[in-house]
Amino acid sequence: MSDIFREVDEDLRRDRAERAFKQYGGYMIAAAVALVVGTGGYTAWRNWQQNKQQQDTAALVAAISQTQQGPEKGVEALAAYAGTADARMAALAQFNAAALLIRQGKTADAATIYDGIAANGSVDPAYRDLATLLGVMQRAESGDPVQLTAKLAPLTAEASPWRFTARELTAVLALRGGDTAKARGLFQQLADDSQAPAGVRSRAADLASLYGKS
Repeated sequence: MSDIFREVDEDLRRDRAERAFKQYGGYMIAAAVALVVGTGGYTAWRNWQQNKQQQDTAALVAAISQTQQGPEKGVEALAAYAGTADARMAALAQFNAAALLIRQGKTADAATIYDGIAANGSVDPAYRDLATLLGVMQRAESGDPVQLTAKLAPLTAEASPWRFTARELTAVLALRGGDTAKARGLFQQLADDSQAPAGVRSRAADLASLYGKS
């Protein structure tokens, strides 16, 4: 009798399983396929990202190597690369191109490139701020001190990684504008700031002393 009851019980379980599969089997299969495809898709996507990054880096190195044929060739190659690369890699290429232009004495062209990086919302904010700083540097001797100082103002905040150079440059612009008292105060602040790089502190101390005597 126990065997008969066991067989009946197994038949009932089998029948329920078949009915459940008919009702939900399609969803089960779809979920299983989605899981496999999702896992495989993520792996494929990750591999593609790694391969693309390697390819992009190799292409950037190749563009930089064109500098061996002359700065002009390097600038052309870097500009061509930046035109097809993602924002981060394009910015790296543009920084290199601007540096080549500065070596050629084409500071205005370099400043224009820095302006483009600074205005690109897809670039990391820290690098956009660096581009702003470098752009101001290229115009420090000829640009409007008031306008350039306003551009630097956000970079002088405590949270900015470029604050020490931005403050030093702000002091230089104050000198250009004839405000020696402001310049002397900024130089003294930098000289007294233990967190400022040693080179900045040394220069600032010398300049604070120099303009303190004027």
